[in-house]
Amino acid sequence: MQQLGYQKVLIPDEAALLKNLKSQLEKHNKTQLSEKEFAQILNALNKGSVFERAKILRDRVDYTDDSGESRTIELINQIHWCQNEFQVAQQVTMEGKYKNRYDVTILINGLPLVQVELKRRGLELKEAFKQTKRYGLHSYEAGQGLFQYIQLFVISNGVNTKYYANSSFNQRSFKQTFYWTDTKNKLITQLSEFTDIFLEKCHLSKMITKYIVLNETAKSLMVLRPYQYYATEAIVERVKTSPKYGYIWHTTGSGKTLTSFKTAQILTNLQQVHKVVFVVDRKDLDTQTSQEFNSFSKGSIDATSNTKKLVEQLTGNDKLIVTTIQKLANAVNKNAYKSKMEQLQDKRIVFIFDECHRSQFGKTHADIKDFFEKCQMFGFTGTPIFEENAGSNEFGKRTTTMLFGDCLHKYVITDAIRDENVLKFSVEYISTFKKKDHIFDINVEAIDEEEVMNAPIRLNNVVDYIINHHGRKTHNRTFTAIFCVSSVPVLIEYYKLFQSKKQAGEHQLRVATIFSYGANVDLIDDDIDELGAVGDDDLPMAAEEKYLAPYGNNSQKHPREFLDDFIKDYNREFGTNFSTKTVRASTTTTTTLPKR
Repeated sequence: MQQLGYQKVLIPDEAALLKNLKSQLEKHNKTQLSEKEFAQILNALNKGSVFERAKILRDRVDYTDDSGESRTIELINQIHWCQNEFQVAQQVTMEGKYKNRYDVTILINGLPLVQVELKRRGLELKEAFKQTKRYGLHSYEAGQGLFQYIQLFVISNGVNTKYYANSSFNQRSFKQTFYWTDTKNKLITQLSEFTDIFLEKCHLSKMITKYIVLNETAKSLMVLRPYQYYATEAIVERVKTSPKYGYIWHTTGSGKTLTSFKTAQILTNLQQVHKVVFVVDRKDLDTQTSQEFNSFSKGSIDATSNTKKLVEQLTGNDKLIVTTIQKLANAVNKNAYKSKMEQLQDKRIVFIFDECHRSQFGKTHADIKDFFEKCQMFGFTGTPIFEENAGSNEFGKRTTTMLFGDCLHKYVITDAIRDENVLKFSVEYISTFKKKDHIFDINVEAIDEEEVMNAPIRLNNVVDYIINHHGRKTHNRTFTAIFCVSSVPVLIEYYKLFQSKKQAGEHQLRVATIFSYGANVDLIDDDIDELGAVGDDDLPMAAEEKYLAPYGNNSQKHPREFLDDFIKDYNREFGTNFSTKTVRASTTTTTTLPKR
């Protein structure tokens, strides 16, 4: 670490720690502090929890100088993070409930902000983790409590090295310890290599000042994982150096909201950026996203409730806005907002799109791009659209690259499974139809795949398979299950089959469904034949009558009518009174669904 530019300092006890802190703060702030002035600063520092001290660290500390004048002092330079004073100490001893001696302490401007605990090769890494917890219990609060300013821990046995954010004793979990990686997600586990990269002065200071998030809801510190860091850095660098777009391919469940929040937060601090707009697709997601954003930075988001409010925010002082693509489209297309919105056309506005493959394939994307002449668009997605899986519409084939340009960073499901950030997959393939004996050529291009996959006999077989194997698959109903299908018409038929078989006494599973419907969509035949071809592989007529009796009347219905029927089933099952007329019925229904 001395080779990396750290100054080695001898700090055997708290008295030496305080003396060093005074001299380092004086050096960093280019001032001289009397003992009386320094005592005021110490008094201001020795307040609150780890979370509250993390806030103090990022603020200026007030004191009154000996002449009676009010002054402030900076604890850490967050704007120019390399311009701080870096020291390293060994075997600092503190005595609280018990005396503890810490392995390696990294001090920035005299404050102990990083603690490194080392174990010899062969010992479990978790031993070092437990040791930091024990120190927190026994001695970090001792004296002036300066060790409660620790922002990051590093633990290593030489072969494996991980880092994690400081938090209260009860919140700290070994699951929240992370390996560092390179930009290609290759793990960096050896202590020597980790030190050269992660503990390099500027990088470490940047991690502390830029990439630790103070979660207001949990009152805890969160540090970004390496792929979140690289994604954020890639977008920020592109905004600084280029007008080009880009997208981030991060698998579902990998912490996309935290990544996008940190990206947006950093971008709002760039002078060349007028506003940052975080765009979600579905109307019911902007409130949820805003709550998550506000948990990372209280008051940072005022969620838009309607298009008029969005226009007020876009033309007002709000620098970070969360909205839906529907309201954004209204703002740029409706004449009622034209006069107000025109002032934004030449402004540098950065749009960050959540699940960009869902929301951006069509006219709305083009409208936003055409209206905001100097905008930049960045998308986050877990499932990008490539040429081979791009569907066609009136705009032709649209891939993620066509709309957003380069992939700036990639963290796919195999990376996440390796890092244990998501659950592993257990994949099974079950054949639901068989080739007839007289068919020899199985590669027939003329086969209508949709007709085969949605044939009534197949749907019936799938439902029977689920009923027969549900107990085993859910570990005797310890877990719930979700069934994904290809379309709303298919969903309706599956639901009808499940409910009909339940009424016939073939199972006792609780089945509920919810789906979105459009105001003007094709009507759906209230008959299973709408989905499949009539032929000798279809259900016998008696079976159709048996399973369709509760719903089938060979009429046509709007999807909303089906949904209301299905919600009535839910109401009977759980004693509720929802309908499609109920405000936010879909949210209430899905969140109150009991286990099993």
